Amino acid sequence: MSTLDLLLLLDLLGVFAFALDGSLTAIRTARVDIVGVMVLGMVTALGGGIIRDVLLGETPATFQDWRYLVTALAGGTLAFFLSRQLTHLSKPILVFDAAGLSLFAVIGATKALEFGFGPLQAVLLGVITGVGGGTIRDVLLNRVPTVLSANSHLYAIPALVGASFVVLVDLTGFGPGWIAVIGSLLCLTLRLLALRYRWNAPNPPGAPPL
Repeated sequence: MSTLDLLLLLDLLGVFAFALDGSLTAIRTARVDIVGVMVLGMVTALGGGIIRDVLLGETPATFQDWRYLVTALAGGTLAFFLSRQLTHLSKPILVFDAAGLSLFAVIGATKALEFGFGPLQAVLLGVITGVGGGTIRDVLLNRVPTVLSANSHLYAIPALVGASFVVLVDLTGFGPGWIAVIGSLLCLTLRLLALRYRWNAPNPPGAPPL
């Protein structure tokens, strides 16, 4: 498998995971019909990638490659028909969200490096790609975005770690490809551990307890 094929696969896996997450979150937290399920699933799945590509100055991949739309629709459709089995289970939703976050964070950083962005800008774009779709979803659901919540269990920090790993390894001369896979696994592991052990980022001094 070539590097481009591997990166495309990771990008599409992120789209599918976020589509499931967005659709199931919508079903659990709001009264939505099939239109609402599909819209929120697609916004979650495609929002981060669209923001990424716009900031990179290119036409979003969503509007160039039919596979992105089909993958997002497939994730939303699966969530709709399996909602009865999955909506009462919080863990699958959190795992799908963590998977999407991890894959998008490293792909965002990798694409930024390919476009000649500096290391810090690449890390920032990776984080934005990872949290962008979920943030739009939460705003549409009238919720405080997960990335801004004090009780988010390290949402943005794993994305920052995964994107930083990809950038640091790239600076040593190694190409992307499997480095992106390792970076996404690193991000996913940290996010799942934070969920498991309820780790949170530090609060401001004097802030009331959660």
